[in-house]
Amino acid sequence: MLQKILSRMRRAIEDYNMVSNGDKIAIGVSGGKDSQLLAIALKELARFLPERLELVAITIDLGFEDFNRDRLLKFYDKLKIDYHIEKTNIAQVVFDVKNEANPCSLCSNMKRGAIHNAARRLGCNKVAFAHHKDDVIETFLMSLIYEGSIRTFAPVTYLDRKDITLIRPMIYCEESLIRSTVESLDLSPIPSTCPVDGNTKRQLIKNLISGLAEENKHIKSNIFGAIKRGDLNGWGS
Repeated sequence: MLQKILSRMRRAIEDYNMVSNGDKIAIGVSGGKDSQLLAIALKELARFLPERLELVAITIDLGFEDFNRDRLLKFYDKLKIDYHIEKTNIAQVVFDVKNEANPCSLCSNMKRGAIHNAARRLGCNKVAFAHHKDDVIETFLMSLIYEGSIRTFAPVTYLDRKDITLIRPMIYCEESLIRSTVESLDLSPIPSTCPVDGNTKRQLIKNLISGLAEENKHIKSNIFGAIKRGDLNGWGS
């Protein structure tokens, strides 16, 4: 299973020139299955990619009471990756100060900003996120349905204000493959402590796609192919 993940990640890295020799890459990680697998796979890929890479992992502590620091420290210590936890008050700002009715967007923006700042402080020139193929499709549909715009995140994004490049090496990996690979590796993802987890617009879109897939099993590949062919946000063909 892991070999399939590595193969898809290497193809994405090559297709979009995600890495260069001497890159120091911060991996944005949480306790979830996607980022756990990204850290494992990037470390494995770094062993045989022609480019010399240095990896660090960064977790943003949002400030929820049940944040499981010890399990995270144990996991990344065992993986032997330089690991940093950034303490923030994002949860307080989003849920108490701003009292957002739909908190996900603000939370995501603040969390990304915290990761970018930490990465630059640690001397990284790139940040790797664990967004996968299903995330690409869901974000596209969320933008279309809720914002009236046609966009999704790009495989590679340069942030000139931060002088840092974001890469998404798992964009060719289906969520079902990630889930089965995590199970085969006997990983134990840490459950999210966010109070709105599982009750979001993204979950509604997941449910919509799942329902449509019962009638058309090619729906995900069709949408993903359209995104690539449309050169959306620099995807290319």
